[in-house]
Amino acid sequence: MALTPKQALFVKEYLVDLNATQAAIRAGYSKRNADKIGPELLGKTRIAEAISKAKDERSGRVEVTADMVLERLWNIATADPNDIIQLRRICCRYCHGDDHSYQWRDPEEFASALMAAEAVEAKQLPDADGGFGFDATAGPHPDCPRCYGEGHIDPHALDTRKLSDRARMLYAGVKVTRDGFEIKMHDQLKALENVAKHLGMFVEKHEHTGAGGGPIQTETRTWREVLRQEGEE
Repeated sequence: MALTPKQALFVKEYLVDLNATQAAIRAGYSKRNADKIGPELLGKTRIAEAISKAKDERSGRVEVTADMVLERLWNIATADPNDIIQLRRICCRYCHGDDHSYQWRDPEEFASALMAAEAVEAKQLPDADGGFGFDATAGPHPDCPRCYGEGHIDPHALDTRKLSDRARMLYAGVKVTRDGFEIKMHDQLKALENVAKHLGMFVEKHEHTGAGGGPIQTETRTWREVLRQEGEE
């Protein structure tokens, strides 16, 4: 038996967002009862078959399989965010200087700082006691008397052109703000949840009713009543 026009429209709308309630409303069913009508329509064999057929046809058109979707979700769920952005703790200028004195990158940096201080007739001129070779990416020195081995925090974003395949799937773009930028990533917990659902790891809770559509009647007895009945038997 063919679907009614309204049922056929429900199938079409359901494929948009897989939301049975909203699909029922868009198909012209009552908004008041759409939350009940939608699931009921999904339970009808003809409609379920029509949805399955439409999904297969759509997958064939775009050459997408369930395995491909599952693999992508799994890659997103298991990607390492550190492959995209890192929160590093790096050294201060005194960590690796000679005798933990201020360390310069090179003589040119020191000369520039010295000239700037002389230009304003600073009371104390910079010195090169800490030497040269400052590496801003080095870790803190545990015995540093200035930062006490804590260094300072440095947020570091990696070049997104060079991300691994899995990290690229996790990466969702960048948002430039007044204070800098924000790296956006796909929701890993949501991706993992979808993988678990696909594999049937979650058991849905079903409500059952008793006679006449009412609640199931249960009998509650105390342990004294149970012992008394067993003794009588």
